[in-house]
Amino acid sequence: MPEPAAVPTLDGSPSAVGLLRDKGVRITASRVAVLTAVEDSPHIDADTVAHVVRDRLGAVSTQAIYDALTLFTHLGLVRRIKPSGSSALYETRIGDNHHHLMCRNCSMILDVDCPAEAPRCLIPAETHGFLIDEAEVLYWGLCPRCQQPAT
Repeated sequence: MPEPAAVPTLDGSPSAVGLLRDKGVRITASRVAVLTAVEDSPHIDADTVAHVVRDRLGAVSTQAIYDALTLFTHLGLVRRIKPSGSSALYETRIGDNHHHLMCRNCSMILDVDCPAEAPRCLIPAETHGFLIDEAEVLYWGLCPRCQQPAT
């Protein structure tokens, strides 16, 4: 006898449901699952979000995943970062203008707080009328594991 199809539920993170409700967004199982996946795995790419959501809910279209991530980015629920040569990554740590460290070898990415005093390179010489509210910095290098010689 075939197994019954997974029944979508809204049993994601309580904070995901609350955040969606606070933004006045229609709450669906796929949206809750997408936001919960990003909450649970900072710096997650859309393909990984899709795998997590499908493992949880069954069939969810790729377009629904991307639509949810785009909506959440627009609403300020998630932050999208796009390291050079990498897929876009999503995180729920927003509003604090933190930066990132990324390993050139293994692509590990970590949050790093912005220095208390803003370095000169974070303040543009000319704003051209822009109201600056964020600086996005990505530090590249080798993580401690990748610095170890191969044995």
